[in-house]
Amino acid sequence: MRCDTIWQNARLCSLAAHMPGLGIVEDGVIAADDGRIVFAGAATDAPAFEATRTIDCGGRWITPGLIDCHTHLVHGGNRAGEFEMKLAGARYEDIARAGGGIRATMRATRASSEADLVASALPRLDALIAEGATTIEIKSGYGLSPESEARMLRAARTLGRERPVTIRTTFLGAHAVPPEFDGDADGYTDLVCDRMLPAVAAAGLADTVDGFCEGIAFSPAQIERVFTRARELGLPVKLHAEQLSNLGGAALAARHGALSADHLEHLDADGIAAMRRAGTVAVLLPGAFYFLREKQVPPVEQLRAAGVPIAIATDCNPGTSPLTSLLLTMNMAATLFRLTVEECLAAVTRNAALALGLGHEAGTLEAGRWCDLAIWDVESPAELVYRMGFNPLHARIWRGK
Repeated sequence: MRCDTIWQNARLCSLAAHMPGLGIVEDGVIAADDGRIVFAGAATDAPAFEATRTIDCGGRWITPGLIDCHTHLVHGGNRAGEFEMKLAGARYEDIARAGGGIRATMRATRASSEADLVASALPRLDALIAEGATTIEIKSGYGLSPESEARMLRAARTLGRERPVTIRTTFLGAHAVPPEFDGDADGYTDLVCDRMLPAVAAAGLADTVDGFCEGIAFSPAQIERVFTRARELGLPVKLHAEQLSNLGGAALAARHGALSADHLEHLDADGIAAMRRAGTVAVLLPGAFYFLREKQVPPVEQLRAAGVPIAIATDCNPGTSPLTSLLLTMNMAATLFRLTVEECLAAVTRNAALALGLGHEAGTLEAGRWCDLAIWDVESPAELVYRMGFNPLHARIWRGK
């Protein structure tokens, strides 16, 4: 059998769902052709290959390329000043109601050209890539007008052309109510549903649609309207839900077949049951939990018991999680939320792929998946979760290259 490349003398964490635990394969081999894995398994089971290139991994560990399934990577400016305010005791809600928070980033984003947005996002993207990320979701949501939201999404698409990485874009027009609609959240929701969503869909700028269901953002009824319109346009949905309070957003998202519900600190039993029935992934965001000094931990044990897949992500954003490290995110998830090593690694590979609707394309080392690999200089997979501020990446492979 002919193939482009073989990686041999490796130890694999395949993360394949049909295998126990991490799907570990000792003395493993991966063969790829035309950007896809054609074999991943034990050397003793590998067919005879005629490869253009053979790479000896020297016994190193290979995992699927890491997946950051929730980021706000594209934005203007930063909010270091607000960080100082938080250290002095101001609450996130207080800052948002005073015109800071999302609106502050909105002003900086509206003032940025598409080229500016790309240039400012590239260092953040490069930091994730340098730690083995091969697929990254990027949301809009800081423009809050038809023109600026489209500009953010175009910038995100451009990032995928500037770097060897898979970018999935998410339209998050229902992130906050802009100042021109003060006191008229319903009117802004009309704009999102009647103009912004159809335009984004027609231009092919978004892979999914998101919203922020919270007292300082949008009500369940308003999110229901956004999701109904998104589904009419053929776009799958996901939701920022139950971060600061419980408005039943996770159950609402599940009713619309959401790929994921994210944050979930205040998730209740009804929301968990709805997510389980719908196959909605729980995306936990320990960076925001840490940065906001939250106390309410997501119901991890109940999610486990219900069999709801758990993903984790950086939530990279300028206000509540200026984090560009999936390795540190795994350590935070283990220390703050008590996820196991196995859960952390699955959360940034297999389950993160599910949260992006890419379960059959990425996130595991299996034939037919994209050949997205991270090769590590570690003695055991636990080191990827255990270490802080240390990057043991030896090589990163995207689409076989």
